[in-house]
Formats: sequence, C-alpha cells, structure tokens
Amino acid sequence: MKVAVVGATGLVGTRMLQVLAERRFPVTEIIPVASERSIGRKVAYEGVVNGVEGHSEWTVVSAEEAISRKPDLALFSAGGDTSRELAPKFAAVSCRVVDNSSCWRMDPTKKLVVPEINADVLSEDDYIIANPNCSTIQMVLPLAPLHKEFGIKRIVVSTYQSVTGAGYRAINQMNAERSGAKEGEYEMKFPYPIDQNILPHIDSFLEDGYTKEEQKMVRETRKILRDESIAVSATTVRVPVQGGHSESVNVEFHRDFTLEKVRELMASMPGVTIQDDPANNVYPMPLYAWGKDDVFVGRLRRDTSVPYGINLWCVSDNIRKGAATNAVQIALKLIEKGLLPAE
Repeated sequence: MKVAVVGATGLVGTRMLQVLAERRFPVTEIIPVASERSIGRKVAYEGVVNGVEGHSEWTVVSAEEAISRKPDLALFSAGGDTSRELAPKFAAVSCRVVDNSSCWRMDPTKKLVVPEINADVLSEDDYIIANPNCSTIQMVLPLAPLHKEFGIKRIVVSTYQSVTGAGYRAINQMNAERSGAKEGEYEMKFPYPIDQNILPHIDSFLEDGYTKEEQKMVRETRKILRDESIAVSATTVRVPVQGGHSESVNVEFHRDFTLEKVRELMASMPGVTIQDDPANNVYPMPLYAWGKDDVFVGRLRRDTSVPYGINLWCVSDNIRKGAATNAVQIALKLIEKGLLPAE
C-alpha cells in the first residue's frame, strides 16, 4: 500500500519508518512529508517495497502533493495544529490516519487505541485514529489486565520522562550543556538547563496548577480502559536521560489480590516484560529499555497504607512503544480487520 509519514524527518517520524521496515509492513510506496524547508530531501527506507527487501530512498514532498497521491495510510507525527489542519484532508481521500498528536485523543468521535488493550473499538468508519500519549501507553498496558480482574479505584503516578520526549531540540540542549557550552551559545528547548537538573514541568500549565501532560494521563487512561470512575493523580517530570520514560505507579484496587496473581496477569499481557528480582538487583531501567518495544515492570510490592494497594515501577522506550511502534501496531490491526489492504 501507499504509506505517507507526516513529520518523516523528525525524531518519531524516522522511528516510524524504522518500525515499518522491521515489521515488514506491506509497502508499495513511501511518501515522506515534512515542513517546507525539508522538501526535496531524501529519506532512506531499509524495508520491503513491492516484495523486494533492501535500501530505497524517497523524496520528501509537501502535504498537498502527498494527498494528491491518495495514500492508503498516513502516520502523523507533526504536532496538534498540523494534524488538525491536515488529517481531515488525508481522510477525505479515503486515507486511514493514525495520529500521534494530542489533537484527536479526547474527541468523542475518534478512537484512542493501545492495540493490546482496545483494538476491538476500530471500525470501518474510523479514518482518523488517535495514538495515546507516551506516558499513558506505558502505564495502562500493564494495568489493563489488573483492572479487569480487581477493578482500579485510584492511580497515583509520578513520571521520570527523558528528553527525547521533547524532540531533537531537547536532545541538542542537553548535549550542549554536557559539552560545557554556556547559555546563549545554544538553543534552549526548556526554560532552564536540563543537564544535572530535573524539571517538574512537561507541557504548559493549566489554571488548576496541573500541566497538560498530567491532564492527558488522567483523561486518556479513563478513555482507554473504558471507565470514567478511575481516579488518577499525575505528576510529570523531565529528567536528564536521553532515552526511555520511567514511572512510579501506585494503584488502589476495589478488590483484594495476591502479588503472584498480579505477576501472572501482567506477564500474560502482550508487550509487557516482568523484571522483578530486587534481591539480585533486577528491575527496569531506561538505559536497557531503549531500542525495545516492551514495557518493563518491576519493584512490585504491596502498598500497606491501604487495604488493596500496590506499587510498581515501569519503564519503556517512549519513541518506540510510546509513539512509533504503537502507531504501526494500530495500522497492523487495521490490516487484520480488513480495513487496509494486506498486500
């Protein structure tokens, strides 16, 4: 099929191309789309095209040119304003859009999908499908089977999010600071230095003192797990780590549980790997999750301050499962459901 990648030269867009190749996605043509300054650039693709595996190069085009080619699928990683303007135009030519921005996530007419949890909601009427926030995806994936079994009453989550979540400018800022560059000698993505610092500030602040990132975790969790009664309290924090988000998650259930059953349920969830042997220093870390698609879970222990509570630590590559991989998995589900051509 014809596959457009909108934002193809960005951090997530390049990873989308990589994951498409790794998953041997059925491609006849890659249509890379980027901003005006990138039009004409060549984008490499190391995957199967028209049944032939190998290196190919594709020229970056404008969104208008891409739409005129009537792609079957468009993977978006270009920001909410761009998606709001362009996604309906792609959908109007019968192109299925999987969008990585926050633009459509809470639109009641759009599906918000983590394929392992709620791919059943996808239908032939869905031409714009929302990819959840990276920090939400890695939290709900291990929690979904626990919610079915024990019923989640409340979640308190604190995130430790890498600079990759803020794109190339954030990485460049941290690397410049680590190289000894002085303020004013490099472009600042964050309002303060990030190297050897921690910023309790991701996205913009709202009137109630929370940030948009924190609000996303509250609202998206309820929508994905299909339960508006779940109470969620989030604090999202940027840390000077280059790849992989980490989260400390406290969950209170409606019903009692055993740790053995919790481990069994999470281990049975596709895309979840348990790393929980603290006696031997085995626990998830972002350094070792980077470049992998799973969500890694450890430090499992009862919360003795409430009757039915548990604490856990989860880590995931935010650019892969938190963005690119989840988007490609949605597209694969569309193929499985006969909503995209299989070849």
